[in-house]
Amino acid sequence: MKYYFLFFSIAGVMACNNKENKNQEETYKTTGSIERAGAALDTIIDNNTKIEIIAEGFQWSEGPLWVESQKMLLFSDVPRDTVYKWTEEKGKEVYLTPSGYTDSIPRGGEMGSNGLALDKDDHLVLCQCGNRQIAIMDAPFDKPVPKYIGLAKQYNGKKFNSPNDVIVSRQGDIFFTDPPYGLETQSDDDPKKEIPWNGVYKVKTNGEVILLVDSIPRPNGIAFLPGEKQLIIACSDPAKPNWYIYDVTEDSLANGRIFYSTAHEREGLKGLPDGLKVDSKGIIFASGPGGIWIFNSEEKLLGKIKLDEAASNVALSADEKTLYVTNDMQVLRIKLRK
Repeated sequence: MKYYFLFFSIAGVMACNNKENKNQEETYKTTGSIERAGAALDTIIDNNTKIEIIAEGFQWSEGPLWVESQKMLLFSDVPRDTVYKWTEEKGKEVYLTPSGYTDSIPRGGEMGSNGLALDKDDHLVLCQCGNRQIAIMDAPFDKPVPKYIGLAKQYNGKKFNSPNDVIVSRQGDIFFTDPPYGLETQSDDDPKKEIPWNGVYKVKTNGEVILLVDSIPRPNGIAFLPGEKQLIIACSDPAKPNWYIYDVTEDSLANGRIFYSTAHEREGLKGLPDGLKVDSKGIIFASGPGGIWIFNSEEKLLGKIKLDEAASNVALSADEKTLYVTNDMQVLRIKLRK
């Protein structure tokens, strides 16, 4: 009888553990679907992959950044002027506020932070829409405070529009886009807009600011291909809903052309070309009409992560096995095959 009792006890414990594991796996709601353009996507996303909603309740989520040293995802809620933190253990938490506007003069518009990045010294870099600058948080990651050091505030004596997305090169140079979305009217006619164009800029490690491109009407997401010899820039202009690619040559960009256009593929879909990330193999995950578009570096569309709400940007975990998506009022997680 003792052996039977032991057997049933172990079986009961195993059943209980299996139930707990199953419940843990089903904690998150799911959304969306995977659309394949060919078999090549099978090596990137499994057929049974679920698109998990890991956090929700935001006004407009943006600029996701995985911070490996802290095992946390940071992302902006631009209208709320707040950076949130997500961890597997605690879910979402307020991390930093105000994140984009620190002046005492009241103003409207989407004035929070947008794109986030890490510099070569592991400082948090923020695109601050309200302050109209690129800044770093002057505090350690585990003790965040809304104290900022401006790295780039103007070009030729004129304030930037509202820095939107940012990347940092291996040498420590900062590249960022500067559309008008953070101005109070979000338009080129805003009375406080000082620069006539919407540019893409480089901030060298010595603080020098260089204009790289002034011809993209609504520059938005920005990312290097592996090797940092080519740069992809998203355009969120409905009249030119394209991703552009440029060769990087010292302090300039050359041979600009359309990488991919969604002009004939966005009818009835929410969203425009926006934020993007590129993995170490050159696979591009780009926010676009209807969800996340997945390309290889040869400009071939491999498939899409189809979403009902507009996606603004994406982040990859350090091991590139997880993709995070800021998806309007929610944040998503997609497990990748690696």
